[in-house]
Amino acid sequence: MQQFIPLFKVKDMRRAIRHYTEVLDFVMTWPDDTPDSPVVDLGHAGEMELQITTHEADRLFGSVVYVWVDDVDALFAKFISRGLHNDKPNSPVHRGPVDQTWGRREFYVTDADGNTLRYCQLIK
Repeated sequence: MQQFIPLFKVKDMRRAIRHYTEVLDFVMTWPDDTPDSPVVDLGHAGEMELQITTHEADRLFGSVVYVWVDDVDALFAKFISRGLHNDKPNSPVHRGPVDQTWGRREFYVTDADGNTLRYCQLIK
């Protein structure tokens, strides 16, 4: 296996593109994709890819992907400065990086369609 590309289902493509590109540092990578495309390819620093789609939005359910990073605290601060609003008040891991008992420091970002990116690094 050489690559794993998650596919997130979204209800509103324009809103999803804004979330991933303006807040989370993804860029649209396929030259023919537009906010009106049913599937959009996104990339992040040439290291990872993600697709978002409005297909099957009527049977929408959330997905989860772990994203390994070097500094979860700095990344969380950067996303907050760009307007990230995690609307899960009862979830500490959505409000900021948390040291987990399994040896990772993590924070979660859940988009409006229930898809979650779990940013993590090993606790040193």
